[in-house]
Amino acid sequence: MTHLALPEADAATAASVKDWLARFAACVRAVDYAAARPFWHPDIVIFGTYQELVRGLPAWTATQWDNVWPRTADFTFDLDNTAIMASPDGAMVVAITPWTSTGFHLDGTPFDRPGRATLVLQKQPDGRWLGVHSHMSLQRGVPQDSHGKRAVKAR
Repeated sequence: MTHLALPEADAATAASVKDWLARFAACVRAVDYAAARPFWHPDIVIFGTYQELVRGLPAWTATQWDNVWPRTADFTFDLDNTAIMASPDGAMVVAITPWTSTGFHLDGTPFDRPGRATLVLQKQPDGRWLGVHSHMSLQRGVPQDSHGKRAVKAR
């Protein structure tokens, strides 16, 4: 049986998606919801550590972002190990990427909090990427609860 090659994104598309990932990760590190919101479609559909299925950016912010961003630190995508696939017309991409962060035990001691994500982005008429789906999950064995207490910079 012959299989088609994976639909890997071209270099320019991959670079633009990695830039998007890096800029979004900076919003997570800063706990800046206002700066992060424009990265995502208002009707996004997601899965995450705290929710099985969430529809809409306000619900995602309330159920996932509020439960994770202020309670963790140092979030970053591992761009060197990120795979990016693109639709033939380049209008949609899928980024498959590991990420790292720092969690905090109840006594305040830090622990490594790695995970992985699958993100679907859609190219907008103005050329920017907009996230339409996110599935982020912790690696097996990583504690789900983190007890950091960082302030939200902007809602």
